Amino acid sequence: MTSHPIPSLEVSGLAYAYPDGTQALFGVDLSIGRGERVALLGPNGAGKTTLVMHLNGILTAGHGSVHVAGLAVRADTMKEIRRRVGLVFQDPDDQLFMPTVREDVAFGPANLGMRGAELDRRVRDALERVGMLDAIDRPPHHLSFGQRRRVAVATVLAMEPEILVLDEPSSNLDPAARRELAEILKNLDVTVLMVTHDLPYALELCERSLILSGGVIAADGPTPALLSDRDLLAAHRLELPYGFAVPAV
Repeated sequence: MTSHPIPSLEVSGLAYAYPDGTQALFGVDLSIGRGERVALLGPNGAGKTTLVMHLNGILTAGHGSVHVAGLAVRADTMKEIRRRVGLVFQDPDDQLFMPTVREDVAFGPANLGMRGAELDRRVRDALERVGMLDAIDRPPHHLSFGQRRRVAVATVLAMEPEILVLDEPSSNLDPAARRELAEILKNLDVTVLMVTHDLPYALELCERSLILSGGVIAADGPTPALLSDRDLLAAHRLELPYGFAVPAV
């Protein structure tokens, strides 16, 4: 009998309605294996943000369950869940608030009680992984938008998370910054869930994609196959850029 490794993320029957009665999720089931890079696609209002907010307990399930590396997301596990789920917001300025890059990246591990040489190693390692070690003593607001987004990723990597959840990672980046971030994300040895409208970015970075539409997972499969299905994309208000061709599967 082979033992199956515990997935990084397991969402089962997740349903959620906001206090005003708006039902955002109608029973979401998904599993992401350790080391996978998966894109979460879907139109505005599909429930993507609501789903992401359940992954680290900002919202808690009305029905169903969320497990991160086998640990259930509950009030009593919240501290450990927030260490395991690294959320990188769309706007890096929501994440960077300290006087220097070093202090921003140290903030999370220091909160967990880490000090001294071990804390310094964590900070340097995280900045090195995103190519920003040379900015360690700079104020974040002196960096370009693309550099700030990379430092925001480092603040999360310093926690050594089980899964990195990126909200629209390519938004507002110029082409060079977009490419640099893609190279960094490709080389990270961590499970990645990427919420994006940027279908070419999903194709470049994620072998697998999920389409969340109307509060349920409407499609789950290899990214090239999903993005080659024009009827599927049209049905869920997703569009490839004009003239963009998906390589033959």
